[in-house]
Amino acid sequence: MRISELGEFPLIDRVEQIVAVDRADVVVGIGDDVAVLADRDDELLLATVDSQVENVHFLRERITARQLGRRALAINLSDIAAMGGYAQYALVSLALPADTETAWVEDLYRGLREEADRYGVIVVGGNMARSPTGIFIDVCVLGRVRREHLLLRSGARPGDVVLVTGQLGDAAAGLQIVLRPDLSVAPDDRAFLLERHLTPTPRLPEAAVIAQSRLATAMIDISDGLSSDVGHICERSRAGVRIWADRLPISQATCHMAQVIGQSPWQLALQGGEDYELCFTAPREAAAQLASLVREETGTPVTIVGEILAADDGRWLVLEDGREVPLEAGGWEHF
Repeated sequence: MRISELGEFPLIDRVEQIVAVDRADVVVGIGDDVAVLADRDDELLLATVDSQVENVHFLRERITARQLGRRALAINLSDIAAMGGYAQYALVSLALPADTETAWVEDLYRGLREEADRYGVIVVGGNMARSPTGIFIDVCVLGRVRREHLLLRSGARPGDVVLVTGQLGDAAAGLQIVLRPDLSVAPDDRAFLLERHLTPTPRLPEAAVIAQSRLATAMIDISDGLSSDVGHICERSRAGVRIWADRLPISQATCHMAQVIGQSPWQLALQGGEDYELCFTAPREAAAQLASLVREETGTPVTIVGEILAADDGRWLVLEDGREVPLEAGGWEHF
């Protein structure tokens, strides 16, 4: 069987069966975006790694080296945020064609340094190798989280509500501009959406507020699309979910883009991916307090977009006209 026939997540399941270990110091291993390791009494070690592959994750002619450096680190910082943690160190592995300009590599590292300085992270090492084709950037980030602040995907319970930070769909709308630069889009919308796609903002301050409140029950960052990522919470929590399309927080710029490309705004918000906002759950009675805390401490809005159901109740999307349809994953998946 080829991996294109098997799919990304079934492949991860097979790999996990081969290398998984049952040890007390491995709190979370393969199957989450971050490994959680016990090495101190009061804190846990967080380790994550993610890549940017030319012509898969980015087009070299559509992103500057500096933007790519920021982006490569930001997506890993977002994983640390999803666990309620803080980041400390990064290692960067590059595979580069031999004809790559030295100035391009220097600008890449300037972007990495800029993003690292913003969140108190230090780039401490890595590796470089020759690539016969395109550019490959692999970033590993190490961080920590206090034991009592750790948030996993597995804590959601029926009766909880689903919340998200910020706005959804902007990155997907920005991708449309990257792929189709001739689209008729207002200059302000174009600049805003491109920035949201090319240089996402990891929600580390927001995650710290959520984790320290001890009010949330589960959390994940939205990298593959809300429909897919809330599904990961459901799988780990053995729960169902209901999402309300008319409550999804969507910018005017994304609404305009949806009109241009002939899609519903909620499709971009649900299935686009790469927003790197946080999706988290909390008891209904604590949701308003938690949302207010995040806004007061960080300025980032939080919106209730759904509710957690029992597993047997399934996964549903309530459309704007009130019809309820199955919630399809529909987000990004490799292979």
